[in-house]
Amino acid sequence: MSTSEQHTPAETHGEHNWVEVQNSPDFVELRRRLRSFVFPMAGLFLAWYLMYVLLADYAHGFMSYKVIGNINVGLILGLLQFVSTFAITTLYVRHANKNLDPKAEKLRNELEGGQA
Repeated sequence: MSTSEQHTPAETHGEHNWVEVQNSPDFVELRRRLRSFVFPMAGLFLAWYLMYVLLADYAHGFMSYKVIGNINVGLILGLLQFVSTFAITTLYVRHANKNLDPKAEKLRNELEGGQA
């Protein structure tokens, strides 16, 4: 018997063929849902951050323009970086709760044989 034909005790106690699991329609859909949110959101945030950095480096006049008292455009845009980070986190949690977690829980229950 070759090593590829041997069955370990773990295989008989609920181990799965993970390549098969990854290719299953449910897992493919779960991965598609995750990527359809994460990649565009990451791209948007990186573009927004790069714009801020470029403005700070090359548009000194614009960034130092006073809006109210000593508060300038650069300070507002810098604070909006933090706001956008929290907004993205909130959007992701909503997306995960609605679109990812139910599908992941279903897949998990199938893999564990309904023992959650």
